[in-house]
Amino acid sequence: MPNHASRRTLLTVAAVAAVTAAGAASAAVGSAREPAGPAPDDSRPGDRPPGRSAAPRVRPRETVERMGLAQLVGQLFVSRVYGHAATAPDAEDAALNQQAFGVRTPAELVARYHLGGIVYFGWAHNTRSPRQIAELSAGLQRAATAPVDGVAGVPLLLSIDQEHGAVARVGRPATLLPGAMALGALAQGAGGSTAEARRAARIAGAELAAMGIRHNYAPVADVNVDPANPVIGVRSFGADPQAVAALVAAQVRGYQGAGVAATAKHFPGHGDTGTDSHVGLPLMTHTRERWEELDEPPFRAAVEAGVDVVMTAHIVFPALDPSGDPATLSRPIVTGILRERLGFRGVVVTDALDMAGVRQKYGDDRVPVLALKAGCDQLLNPPDLGLAVRSVLAAVESGELTRARIEESVLRILELKARRGLFDAAARDATSTDPARAMDAVDATVGTPAHLAAAGEIADRTTTLLANPVGLLPLDPADRPLLLVTGADPLSPTGTTGPPTAVLARELSALGCRATALPPGRAVAAAPGNAAVLVCTYNVPEGESPQRELVTGLLATGVPVVLVAIRNPYDPARLPACAAELATYTWSDAELRAAARVLTGTVRPTGRLPVPVPGRYPLGHGLAYG
Repeated sequence: MPNHASRRTLLTVAAVAAVTAAGAASAAVGSAREPAGPAPDDSRPGDRPPGRSAAPRVRPRETVERMGLAQLVGQLFVSRVYGHAATAPDAEDAALNQQAFGVRTPAELVARYHLGGIVYFGWAHNTRSPRQIAELSAGLQRAATAPVDGVAGVPLLLSIDQEHGAVARVGRPATLLPGAMALGALAQGAGGSTAEARRAARIAGAELAAMGIRHNYAPVADVNVDPANPVIGVRSFGADPQAVAALVAAQVRGYQGAGVAATAKHFPGHGDTGTDSHVGLPLMTHTRERWEELDEPPFRAAVEAGVDVVMTAHIVFPALDPSGDPATLSRPIVTGILRERLGFRGVVVTDALDMAGVRQKYGDDRVPVLALKAGCDQLLNPPDLGLAVRSVLAAVESGELTRARIEESVLRILELKARRGLFDAAARDATSTDPARAMDAVDATVGTPAHLAAAGEIADRTTTLLANPVGLLPLDPADRPLLLVTGADPLSPTGTTGPPTAVLARELSALGCRATALPPGRAVAAAPGNAAVLVCTYNVPEGESPQRELVTGLLATGVPVVLVAIRNPYDPARLPACAAELATYTWSDAELRAAARVLTGTVRPTGRLPVPVPGRYPLGHGLAYG
């Protein structure tokens, strides 16, 4: 495809630039406390357009009508790209870009395909640090808005999976907040209050906006009712659809109040599946009535809260569409239910198109076309971007898709960009000669003491005390108890925190205990003589497993064992009963430090289970200290 802009594109951009110049305002996040840019829409009525807080400063419809077909199609795609810098990636990343896309740099990729968006990943080497991310974002926007004959282009919508908890791409020094199920535990213990969930999203959104990211693939709106769900689990707020609905709405308002588009995912609901759609095609067996009772409420709440984006799921749902097509490619689900039944008028984004769940029935050339025919707007991360673009262009040329259908989706995308202040930001950044501006925004907002303190305060209220039959807890730091910490040490989602056992031991020692972390292979022999052994568990499977063997061996020593479930709270049901049991829902530093404070009584446990633990604990269960 040509790398230069067509005359039609220049006319399009000229119109955008003229309107932008007349009323542009800075969209930079100036402070962590009250992000600038689009006015907060936390209190926006549900019947207003998604995310809209003020009249847009561009005329998207006029822009769309003037765009050439290649530019229109490019706006539909959100692609990965390799490298930490827009124009100077490392040699390894340049080679990956060349292999995948036929270009060396991220900037060249944006220009070649007229992309509407880029999604950041750690494995693609996009997220080394907040300052680097801000520079990458600015560089990509310069590529997207690069003047041709003095006329600027269309800005990108830069996106990321920063759910917090089990899924996070940006690590320290950014603030890492409790994930969804931890926030669900907090809300259960706070009488259903969603204020902290909204506060967490507001903080997360402010930090993303400072890094140039205006679209987050969060919150998860799935209701997790299957303890064996391999892909959702603690990414869900819980098992009660009404509680999940309230928390989803709160986070939508928090993110969008910070100027970042929120995404309710994964429609029509991925919380009761035993298959991971990354590697297979899940089958949802709910009846239509069950879906309306369980899966629909959080998505309806998101729409009523004005969510900007809804993401589809690669799942087969026969009760909603008997064709056998995954929901992403299902017109009855995307158009019939999401658009017509729920009244959603915002952007529909597919889940990643390189996932196995959407590739099993059709080839990679057909999937993008069928997603558009179903009613999707944004096509996320196709495995072969060139093939996907050519397939959509060919479908328009053959008449299978019409230009009007493409324009419909691009209009929604440009309206979203306008609502999120991207045209204003592009006008400012394109003429800025001060490269320190982006760094200033990061330094003023990302990982500030206030944000880090808030993360700790929120985490303190999430830890759930599940069992304490002999009153072992709280441990008294004044006695300087000798403690052994062992168990699972999963890698942090961001690769910047942990390992969990070391963090927990270090925090317990800071609070006055004498705690040592040891690997499982040495723990049983070292247990005698300790006041207690704390064993971290992580997604314990049914039946025999190394984690079960470890807990059994520790119990046999006669030393009191405290089980700390650092991810799924279902672990206690798969292990022998211990002297005390806690759930943290996340293995980030903030959650583990909070667990240490609960273990020592520095903070009293107030979290309550947002899911039932079959055979052990009901939904809402949680203990307090006498």
